[in-house]
Amino acid sequence: QVQVVESGGGLVQPGGSLRLSCAASGKIFAINAMGWYRQAPGKQRELVATMNTGGQTNYADSVKGRFTISRDNAKNTVYLQMDSLKPEDTAVYYCNADLYTSYFSIPAIYWGQGTQVTVSS
Repeated sequence: QVQVVESGGGLVQPGGSLRLSCAASGKIFAINAMGWYRQAPGKQRELVATMNTGGQTNYADSVKGRFTISRDNAKNTVYLQMDSLKPEDTAVYYCNADLYTSYFSIPAIYWGQGTQVTVSS
């Protein structure tokens, strides 16, 4: 069983900062990549940022220069540092992990339950 758990969401004023954490645990052989997605009410889920094990990153244009993704491979944890937050950033933020559970398995994607980020004055 693989678990993916996010934390760090909350209420912040425009221009403020927030740091999200996501830890993957359980039967994990290797992780290909971990990333952050978000979904606002009435909108589709969108990519925020991803990072593969080799350190390659990918950011949505809307957050580039404001958000930074980082990782702690020893803890199977990925972080999202969010600066200069805007009301448009308000959403439920979901973490996912693309991983192998054994040497013989095919990779699969596991999702966390999400953490609410609200940017409001």
